[in-house]
Amino acid sequence: MLCNNNVSINAIRLFSSLQNKIFVPVATLTQTTNNNLKSTKPEFKISESDSKIQKCLTMETLCSTVKNVQYAVRGKVVIRAAELEKELKNGVSKPFERVIRANIGDCHATGQKPITFLRQVMAICAYPDLLEISDFPQDAKEKAKELLNACGGGSVGAYTDSAGLDIVRKHIAEFIKNRDAGISCDPDNIFLTTGASGGIKIMMEMLLNGPNETPAGFMIPIPQYPLYSATISEYNAEKIGYYLDEDNNWSLSIEELERSYQESLKRCQPKAICIINPGNPTGQVLSLENMQQIVKWAYDKRLFILADEVYQDNVYAEGMKFHSFKKVAAELGYPYSQIEIASFYSTSKGFMGECGARAGYFEVVNMDEDVKAELKKLSSAQLCSSVLGQVCMDTIVNPPKPGEPSYELFIKEKQGVLNSLKEKAQLVTELLNKIDGIKCNPVQGAMYAFPQITIPPKAIQHAKVTKIYH
Repeated sequence: MLCNNNVSINAIRLFSSLQNKIFVPVATLTQTTNNNLKSTKPEFKISESDSKIQKCLTMETLCSTVKNVQYAVRGKVVIRAAELEKELKNGVSKPFERVIRANIGDCHATGQKPITFLRQVMAICAYPDLLEISDFPQDAKEKAKELLNACGGGSVGAYTDSAGLDIVRKHIAEFIKNRDAGISCDPDNIFLTTGASGGIKIMMEMLLNGPNETPAGFMIPIPQYPLYSATISEYNAEKIGYYLDEDNNWSLSIEELERSYQESLKRCQPKAICIINPGNPTGQVLSLENMQQIVKWAYDKRLFILADEVYQDNVYAEGMKFHSFKKVAAELGYPYSQIEIASFYSTSKGFMGECGARAGYFEVVNMDEDVKAELKKLSSAQLCSSVLGQVCMDTIVNPPKPGEPSYELFIKEKQGVLNSLKEKAQLVTELLNKIDGIKCNPVQGAMYAFPQITIPPKAIQHAKVTKIYH
């Protein structure tokens, strides 16, 4: 309408008087002369009263659940580390030359090299013209072609089904079946997500109670990966902390689970137990016997098991082995084989360390079919996870096979990473235990050590005097 040279002041008045008004940010419109629309030069003035208009979103109006979220992995210590790095870069003198970040398992950021086959397939999928280059092995090209053919328009730029590409879900199901000694896995129970974190959050959302009902409670380990406590706060649910047994290599005591569960009944309805195995940040690997006890106890309490198994490739201690909760429950037989489980996996850990790919999946076991339909509906609101991330996941669950061109290099790189992590786990444990006042359990798996630090009484007293201790 404003593009029309015959617009008059009367037309503008009529337009502004309509019930459904449209406000156009233009300068003052003046009386037309010779049917031409004239305008003055825009003048933008802010009155004193306008400058005092309150913002809609302030710390007072911000939802309390948002303010209650704490995520120490990227909290104040990390923010200060970034400030120190900038200061060093700008030439500020410090008694150190660099900042070593030990707050998160970001392998590539600390120098780990990418697995060649993974990056070759991802590169080809991102830029299919690379199929014409002879430098890429044939099996990487065939893998990329297979995945591109499954994508809309043959491009990773297209959306996929909300749960992910069917071919990737099929390969994940085969991977799980092989891992669990032949126990069946239905691809329809697989959901690809933005990292394992995306799957954990959507499953916790599924377990919430309504706004006028008793809050849902989630049993989480102490120590724990802060994603769980942060999500519980975000969802206005209740945290039910259970302590791991540090004196017994961070094992999980049924007595402690029972204590924690009973204590929570007066303030919430326990809905699920979250178990991280191998442990983050404690580095333990649960024994088969301990897992059997947990499954039986959780079944008796009618709890949903959220099994964080992203470190399943990272087991270092002699005699220790990863067991999935799905396999443990199945082998216990009826009725424990009927317990509901969601298990999570990611490309960010293991030997891959592809954190930036933001690729993960979860499998639901024994979920009611009508409830699963609701889960699919909730997942569809996310559209889909990163398609390049799905490509990355496929190369991990369906890697090169013996006799294929990329197999030997793939195995060499994979074992090289895992052996290096094993050596570091042993080294870190030994070095920490040599320091006075520090005690550390052996790192059996995952990527972390969680030492106990005894602060000398004089140091505590000094901290109190200087008011840095409360």
